[in-house]
Amino acid sequence: MYFQKKRVIAMLLAGGQGSRLKVLTEKTAKPAVPFGGKYRIIDFPLSNCVNSGIDTVGILTQYQPLELNEYIGNGQPWNLNKTHSCAQVLPPYERHDKKSGWYKGTANAIYQNIDFVDRFNPDYVVILSGDHIYKMDYAAMVAYHEKHKASCTIAVRNVPLAEASRFGILNTNPDNTIYEFEEKPAKPKSTNASMGIYCFNWQVLRDALIADEENPSSANDFGKNIIPAMLNDKQVMVAYNFEGYWKDVGTIESLWEANMDLLSVPMPIDLHDKKWRIYAKNPGLAPHYIAKGAVVSDSLVTEGSEVYGSVQHSVIFAGVTIEEGASVIDSVVMPYAVIKRGAVVRRAIVAENAVIGAGCMVGEETGNIAVVGQGVTLPAGVSVTAGQQVDENTKF
Repeated sequence: MYFQKKRVIAMLLAGGQGSRLKVLTEKTAKPAVPFGGKYRIIDFPLSNCVNSGIDTVGILTQYQPLELNEYIGNGQPWNLNKTHSCAQVLPPYERHDKKSGWYKGTANAIYQNIDFVDRFNPDYVVILSGDHIYKMDYAAMVAYHEKHKASCTIAVRNVPLAEASRFGILNTNPDNTIYEFEEKPAKPKSTNASMGIYCFNWQVLRDALIADEENPSSANDFGKNIIPAMLNDKQVMVAYNFEGYWKDVGTIESLWEANMDLLSVPMPIDLHDKKWRIYAKNPGLAPHYIAKGAVVSDSLVTEGSEVYGSVQHSVIFAGVTIEEGASVIDSVVMPYAVIKRGAVVRRAIVAENAVIGAGCMVGEETGNIAVVGQGVTLPAGVSVTAGQQVDENTKF
């Protein structure tokens, strides 16, 4: 089979368990978690690829991949189903050399798919994470990489010094060349935090992946192994500064905060930007309906939703029903959830297909975010306190 040579392809790591999202990822991979009323988290890096002119994307899946695989399909929503373009789902598989099985780390995941990358003989490979909300022009990053004649370019953002120990920190020279990488240092020397977005010369990365795989003590991870090894090998490595909106939505609190950010004016990540659209799979539902007497303020309400009650400062996804007398405040209600008559949902996330029974109280005015998991039905009149996580095994 003929595969057209590509200058750049992207490899999108979308197989993480997302354990910090707890009940939201018990049945689905983190990149498939709904976000922003009509999107999934993975829509953002995929749309960035399309808008950056990258038309070949390998999507590495592992944990709970069914919903994510169905969502991606043949890549049509992102215009990645054309001749010589693709959005290819890449689960673990048995290799001829028997070095297969579950992906052991981020680097091992790319190693196991060397054959896929080789088909396109790319000059550069952009490595992406599937669980961040941001808009970035990867073409500009690749141009920066070429200009500096680098083997590896790492996207960085400046973080407060108090938070720097949570990240991989890059210590750089005045020309942005990297001389040291520290993984979550107790006493960081800079505030240049790695975003987990890399551009590599493919042949250099290919050799590094093979060498890493042959090291039995390696964790097979980019941050822990590949980056330090390339630095030790005196490869030219540079930092690419990113100053736009970026949110790691790997926790309940950060996911809720990122959704609430969309209610700010101006919106910190502009979803109305026609020059940099965020593409998504359209459910094809009827327009949303706001009933007479319903109250909706400072909220996003998506197609197919029916609101008969009150919605304040909230994000309402497709197909949601909010019955008369129900109130939703400072909350995220995901697709096809139902909020029954008289229920109050406050500072909470209600997952897909959940049903909040009549008269229930979910969340509180202060405290951590309450979460009702996917497909859960709350009996009438029960209470879910601040920070409580409810799944199908929760007893009331």
